[in-house]
Amino acid sequence: MFVFFLSFFLSFFHFHLSPFSISLIFPMLLLSLFFLQKDSEENEPTRHPYVVVVAIDFGTTSSGYAYAFTKEPECIHTMRRWEGGDPGVSNQKTPTTILLSPDRKFHSFGYAARDFYHDLDPTESKQWLYLEKFKMKLHTTANLSIDTDLHAANGKKVKALDIFAYALAFFKEQALKELSDQAWADFDNADVRWVITVPAIWKMPAKQFMREAAYKAGLVSRDNPDQLIIALEPEAASIYCRKLRLHQMVDLGNKTALNGYSPTENIGVGMTQGDRYVVVDCGGGTVDLTVHQIRMPEGHLKELYKASGGPYGSIGIDYEFEKLLCKIFGQDFIDQFKIKRPAAWVDLMIAFESRKRAAAPDRSNPLNINLPFSFIDYYKKFRGHSVEHALRKSNVDFVKWSSQGMLRMNPDAMNALFKPTIDHIIQHLTELFERPEVTDIRFLFLVGGFAESPLLQQAVQKMLQGHSRIIIPHDVGLTILKGAVLFGLDPSIIKVRRSPLTYGVGVLNRFVEGKHPPEKMLVKEGTRWCTDVFDTFISTDQSVALGETVKRSYTPAKPSQQVIVIHVYCSEKESVSFITDPGVRKCGTLKLDVSGTESPASPAARREIQTLMQFGDTEIRAMAVDVATSRSVKASIDFLSQ
Repeated sequence: MFVFFLSFFLSFFHFHLSPFSISLIFPMLLLSLFFLQKDSEENEPTRHPYVVVVAIDFGTTSSGYAYAFTKEPECIHTMRRWEGGDPGVSNQKTPTTILLSPDRKFHSFGYAARDFYHDLDPTESKQWLYLEKFKMKLHTTANLSIDTDLHAANGKKVKALDIFAYALAFFKEQALKELSDQAWADFDNADVRWVITVPAIWKMPAKQFMREAAYKAGLVSRDNPDQLIIALEPEAASIYCRKLRLHQMVDLGNKTALNGYSPTENIGVGMTQGDRYVVVDCGGGTVDLTVHQIRMPEGHLKELYKASGGPYGSIGIDYEFEKLLCKIFGQDFIDQFKIKRPAAWVDLMIAFESRKRAAAPDRSNPLNINLPFSFIDYYKKFRGHSVEHALRKSNVDFVKWSSQGMLRMNPDAMNALFKPTIDHIIQHLTELFERPEVTDIRFLFLVGGFAESPLLQQAVQKMLQGHSRIIIPHDVGLTILKGAVLFGLDPSIIKVRRSPLTYGVGVLNRFVEGKHPPEKMLVKEGTRWCTDVFDTFISTDQSVALGETVKRSYTPAKPSQQVIVIHVYCSEKESVSFITDPGVRKCGTLKLDVSGTESPASPAARREIQTLMQFGDTEIRAMAVDVATSRSVKASIDFLSQ
């Protein structure tokens, strides 16, 4: 075992520990940076205590689950076919839609929720709480907490944690029922390792929120947190893509299976030590990019550049369509229609979804979108004239009225709705490929439901100009789901990741004239100290290996102290000097429960609490031990209670 220490002496931390009403003075004697490289035998995949791995792909627009038994890791089962569905839309997954009864109890999820809501009387439907595309709230909410609210289609508020927990509980019930049917007996949840997928660009609060929802849903208990793994969506796709056989994919360069290998060979056969590739996960809400390098012969993966992307998913096209409707019929009408006829608005967006999927660069015939009767009827009552009149009077000449009660859009009009979203993706891809870390990229994998769009495919081809081979798996909508199962079977497959942010804490350092600002100086007992110094745990885009840890030692201010609470700060900047620097914000709390760890022989003795933090996993973890007694100290990092 190789251990590297970089130690330096610091004194005088000061925290006011509300709600514990403890002032922590002199808690830090030693800070040391500690990198622990595991023994070679530790790098081998560990044996599974679980019988099966079940992965839940919780998407913005559609969701589903898949599973594999640990004794048959190569055989991945996707969930049973869902009842319901839309013309021209695959139902391998189910819509991420949820319905609560008027008394706020869970009623249904997916197609069942949507169809039941659709069949309700308009007056009655106003009492029901219907939610869709709510996952993005976790990405867009600046100060996410367990009390964050969502808005149902009728405008009523509901706790986001309840909705996510209801959804996860639904998938738990469905998966366990399917496993029980296969086993001809009740399947024990304790035998399941659960995996939940999240976008790689999500911050730690959103990841923790999903974990809290899983606890509330009963997927796992807080006493056994390792039963749940959070998987990053483009990482999961990457794990699956490197195992693809050539007949399972399309090379956009020639629209056929890849040349040079037989159709039964893995793409990995064509990958050599050091090959680099990009995975672009184009989902409903976000587009996530990850850059990996493959390490042969084990096929382990190394992240070359921190995960990037943004809210450039396919729902951006829905928003553009809504803007177009507002331009034709008026913002005031559309806002009222969504509130007064929420089920009809859902119908309209379903009709648009199937037409959206028919958009293509070479399409010449118009796309017809059915307008619900209640839209036509309500508009006439609201405005006093017809929908046809509104279209004639509007300046939108590329959308016409059809006598069959449909909006008729010419292909250019539909393509224009795609342009802002696709432009964002191409701009981000262009900037990524200009980075020095992202060179010699052999393959670009397009995955996620939005990757099926011919318009997006054409734009990516034009941008790359043949420099990398663009590969699309045949089961593009299930790529993340299947990869998440593989990740659950072997979480150590990603050996090196890049930190998305710079993390650290505030400390006091010896004041150095000329280096530290005078306003930061604090004099204590004749010694000059610099306040608010940012002690960096890890820097943004820093490589960090799986199992690599950062070690810090803290000492309670007095023997009777029960809890040590330390604020954690973060920044997108690589180099940070002070916790008051622009862009630095408090993002979490490190909590050490030191009760019951003191030595019975000398309870008044000064204690050193050694804390290890892991940054190389999909979540930040903390462990701690009392050095004198070797007793474990309960350590946790909370990113939600800000």
